[in-house]
Amino acid sequence: MTVHRVAVLALDGVTPLDLAIPTQIFNARPETPYEMTVCALDTKVATTAGFALVADGGMDQVRAADTVIVPGYEPLLRPPEAVLGALAEARDRGRRVVSICTGAFALAAAGVLDGLHATTHWRHIDDLERDFPAVTVDRDVLYVDEGDVLTSAGVCCGIDLCLHIVRRDLGAAEANQIARGLVAAPHRDGGQAQYVPAPVPVAGQASLSDTRGWALHRLAEPLTLRVLARHAGLSQRTFMRRFTEETGTTPLQWLLNARLGKARELLESTDHPIDRVARDCGLGTAANLRLHFRRALDTTPTAYRRTFGRSAPRTPARSPEDLRS
Repeated sequence: MTVHRVAVLALDGVTPLDLAIPTQIFNARPETPYEMTVCALDTKVATTAGFALVADGGMDQVRAADTVIVPGYEPLLRPPEAVLGALAEARDRGRRVVSICTGAFALAAAGVLDGLHATTHWRHIDDLERDFPAVTVDRDVLYVDEGDVLTSAGVCCGIDLCLHIVRRDLGAAEANQIARGLVAAPHRDGGQAQYVPAPVPVAGQASLSDTRGWALHRLAEPLTLRVLARHAGLSQRTFMRRFTEETGTTPLQWLLNARLGKARELLESTDHPIDRVARDCGLGTAANLRLHFRRALDTTPTAYRRTFGRSAPRTPARSPEDLRS
């Protein structure tokens, strides 16, 4: 199995949760090719939680990495030139460069985000837009994928981004397996606008997570807005409003994405004909499955199976260029 080296670059003032996300997801496992090292400019790194950590790697490991990940940090001071130079060099060499939360400020300061779309924590998004006018800031997203450069919104959106990277490298089944180990959603819809402070909900309001979980086990069935609202014990109008507030997307769009996720897993893990995959995931016909695959993933179910199916290679290449070939 070809090793894919991941350097998690901890800057002074790193946020421990931001740091923990990639170290947990890209930690070495027998079934994945990742080799992860926590790196820093100095051996000891201060955190925002009042304790320090000791990094195993330095800038040499950052320069040798196939993927460099910068977790969030505070205060948002300009990183040392040695850090900026290493990030710029990684970008120039075509390596994958990633930020979680406010780590985007380090990427922007290094010029990595110039001319690209990016995001960061909603508290700091105005600062990113003001301080780095060459960056197009996306406000209401969980993460932005620009190919070799990826950025996530605040804190836990780093989970979404890292699972997206695993999904891109190894397929949906592997990402789903890691997500189950984290007890995290393999894929979340909506944007970070749903986490910006809003009026306090009415006392006694319950989450619709039970209904979403119920629906995920019945994707092959005809799930309409009326059926979902009845399960939740709400009127359709109230259900629609509450669902959108909780997820940042509509019930029908959420269902479509869930069905596409199920289809991807079936294409990877079974040899079922395309029409059966379409029925089992709730999209009905092979033609409908092909239509939504083309719209959402810019590929066909057959091509996806060739890439990620059981007989396809499961190891990502050493560089993002190879990953896209």
